[in-house]
Amino acid sequence: MVNSAETMFEVDNFENFVHVQCEAALRNLATTHPYDAHAEGVMSLRGQTAEIADELRHEIQARLEKAGVEVIESRISHLAYAPEIAGAMLRRQQASAVVAARQKIVEGAVGMVEMALDALAKKQVVNLDEERRAAMVSNMLVVLCSEQNTQPVINAGTLYP
Repeated sequence: MVNSAETMFEVDNFENFVHVQCEAALRNLATTHPYDAHAEGVMSLRGQTAEIADELRHEIQARLEKAGVEVIESRISHLAYAPEIAGAMLRRQQASAVVAARQKIVEGAVGMVEMALDALAKKQVVNLDEERRAAMVSNMLVVLCSEQNTQPVINAGTLYP
């Protein structure tokens, strides 16, 4: 335990000392952990807030011990990045959202194709060989996964002899 005489000697401006040490601990934490984890098992500032807050508390405590301060809790309430970094982070976040949405669309489309093939086989509406079945699957996936409305394909070769 640090006595108050030592604390007064080592820390001239208590409030400034606490502010500087907290900011230094936060900067250190922000440089050692990414804002968003882009891989499994990576701790990020946004993804593991409780773990990050605990790590921050421990680091601040280590820095403030000589001032006789006990840190009970710490949290990141605001974290600002330079505009170019924030822009890049936003683009990456948007790209991740687009990929996740596409994966969901493809999962749904595959399920719908499976249901359609099963229903056609069960009701014996049409008997498809492997080549026609593959063409049907391809066409259905294009239609179901497309972002635009489908339009009929006109074979110009049959219209104009």
